[in-house]
Amino acid sequence: MIQVKYPEMRKELEAHLQALADPAYQRRVWVDGQAEGAVHHDEFDYAVHFLYDDTQLASDALSTVGWILIDAAEAECITALVRSIDVVFERYGTKLSDAEYIELPEWHSVIQAAKTAVADLVRR
Repeated sequence: MIQVKYPEMRKELEAHLQALADPAYQRRVWVDGQAEGAVHHDEFDYAVHFLYDDTQLASDALSTVGWILIDAAEAECITALVRSIDVVFERYGTKLSDAEYIELPEWHSVIQAAKTAVADLVRR
């Protein structure tokens, strides 16, 4: 099994990717506030902070290989996801509610990029 220096951060990334890939979860948990299992509260902002502020995944995903990500292919998937989120932020700003974000036509690209990324990370 391939190891990374911060497996707990990788697990957190996987959880954020799964949330970003699941529109039903977004509606239930982010918008309607329905807690699920050990998750008492979740929102889009948590994924944004993890990708953009807490790690270098948004600014330089390749630099996290060996730390959080396993290889350049995973970094490419994360970079594609970040680009799709950046498009949303560039067009609509960063002040919309989760309910507003998930209704945007560009949100479908975020969901697809997250699905690709989560499938790539989980298969390893």
